Amino acid sequence: MARIAGVDIPKNKRGVIALTYIFGLGSSRAIEVLEKAQVSQDKKVQDWNDDEIGAIREAVSEFKIEGELRSEVSLNIKRLMDIGCYRGIRHRTGLPLRGQRTKNNSRTRKGKRKTVANKKKATK
Repeated sequence: MARIAGVDIPKNKRGVIALTYIFGLGSSRAIEVLEKAQVSQDKKVQDWNDDEIGAIREAVSEFKIEGELRSEVSLNIKRLMDIGCYRGIRHRTGLPLRGQRTKNNSRTRKGKRKTVANKKKATK
């Protein structure tokens, strides 16, 4: 198993797919990294030699990934919550923030349903 940027890359997958296991590297950036390192996209990770792994590590180090990127994203969200803008309030309350409706859907953000019982009618 190759280890790049503190992440264990699966060895039985193609290089482009395996690099997407790193937070901050999607498919287009993975292709860019492999082109910069001059490694074939179709080559599996187990077939990479030490020189290719070193070149890939060097190409990946130019991007902001993993811990550094995670902390930047969390700081951006914290800033939004601190200034009290609409998006920050939606983050704080755990609701969707990009204009989606919340009457029927948005279970991913709201979590499991909280059933509210009906009040019983008073008998005369």
